[in-house]
Amino acid sequence: MESQDLVVENLKPGLKSVNLTFKCASLNEERQVVSRQSGETNRVTEALVGDSSGSILLTLWNDDIDKVEEGHIYKLSNGYTSIFKGSLRLNVGRYGSLEEVEGGEDIEINNENNLSDKVYEQEQRYRPRYGDTGSRYGSRPYRRDRSHGRDRGSRRGY
Repeated sequence: MESQDLVVENLKPGLKSVNLTFKCASLNEERQVVSRQSGETNRVTEALVGDSSGSILLTLWNDDIDKVEEGHIYKLSNGYTSIFKGSLRLNVGRYGSLEEVEGGEDIEINNENNLSDKVYEQEQRYRPRYGDTGSRYGSRPYRRDRSHGRDRGSRRGY
């Protein structure tokens, strides 16, 4: 897939290989989160970034937080967009990179067109079928399928 050089107003959910130059308008307070998979603690924050076409929230993790300062210009390479809590977000990701660029201090951010303010419907990743027990069978009674994939007319079963 080819990389896309975009402006903020052209961002939409599900884009990959996004290249974008933007200015950082503000940084939110950093917070700690614990990974469900590894149990390690990570730092996370969001920065409001943008260009003359619009603005969007950029999610920053760990070392990327230290790279970003308010009022500076950055180039995102190979980033992606996602929906988080019904809001469009820009992400650096594992395979993306973020670097400060010289010049462009005169970039004005269009805060009137904040793409993260638009609410998106988000598909749920997990929907329990029979209660929320976390088990494969939920709260329905266990019934063993004795055929184990064989022809149901077969007499051979357990």
